[in-house]
Amino acid sequence: MAITINGEQKRIGLALSGGGFRAAAFHLGVFSKLQEFGLLNKIDLFSCVSGGSIAGGFLAVNWGASDALDKLKEYIGTKSIAVSTFIGGLLDPFVSRIDKLADSYDDHIFKKKKLRDLGGGPRIYFNATNLATGNLFFFVAGGDLPEEMGEHELGTAVVPDFRISNAVAASSAFPPVFPPLRINPDVFPPAQTVEYVTLTDGGVYDNMGVNPLLLERNNLDYAIVSDGGKPFEIDENPTESGLIVLKESINVLMEQVRGLEFDRLKHRNKSGSGPKPLWFSIDSTKGESQEGDAAFASVISTNLKKLSHPEISVLMRHGGSLIEARIREYAPELLGH
Repeated sequence: MAITINGEQKRIGLALSGGGFRAAAFHLGVFSKLQEFGLLNKIDLFSCVSGGSIAGGFLAVNWGASDALDKLKEYIGTKSIAVSTFIGGLLDPFVSRIDKLADSYDDHIFKKKKLRDLGGGPRIYFNATNLATGNLFFFVAGGDLPEEMGEHELGTAVVPDFRISNAVAASSAFPPVFPPLRINPDVFPPAQTVEYVTLTDGGVYDNMGVNPLLLERNNLDYAIVSDGGKPFEIDENPTESGLIVLKESINVLMEQVRGLEFDRLKHRNKSGSGPKPLWFSIDSTKGESQEGDAAFASVISTNLKKLSHPEISVLMRHGGSLIEARIREYAPELLGH
């Protein structure tokens, strides 16, 4: 799947941020533009968080299908799963809300497929946050390499039969709507160190999924970051309420992480130890195709509620426009492969 530039093989990684169905539609626009440029099937690695895991997982299980992008567009325009799974989990004493979320993904997207079923496609990471250690926890498959789950501190385990839906549910289990996914040592043996692990939304650790793009073993030459998450908004009337201060404090921390990850990408590349970065955020006006696209796209809700046709159209147009602008300015060699 690598691309050949000036006679050399180059590897491209694409990070897909969290941000619910809004981010999924934004990433869909990126997919469509990359497909137009003949680059989508050249992506070697996807690193996905939350809403990005929905989009990336959908593409991975339909890898090579001519109607994959159309099916993803239909899904985010017709299905609302957050409310139904939340209520379903409350009413059913035998199944938790996180299980209901995974079952919903299975019913509509993954059809009980396992990580091993992604073997022939690109390498793909579904990123979650391990509440037992505070580390990034990943599920990775594809690229004709072993299917694994784990993290750098506890270690990893080979898990070819782990359901894709559970990995995506863990990655998108944003609190407090969904409880964390518990994984016991019988499934993940390294968990014996801490008795068991609980996994929550990957956005708690890094909402953009940058970390796998910088791993030496992935050996990437280009790192594209599609950030469809919630940008921090200037508030002319900042809150004085204690409860809302806590919520806004989390937003401030996430904004700081976003900035640090972008800085990390830039400096790793400048030092010669990292891939060439191309990043863009949903609130960027640099590269928008129509005035107002960035503003409209940024205020669309980031939950798992189905999107209207106008919302999907703007998000796709904006995502496609931003990736095109970045490639033309910073990596035009990708267009001449």
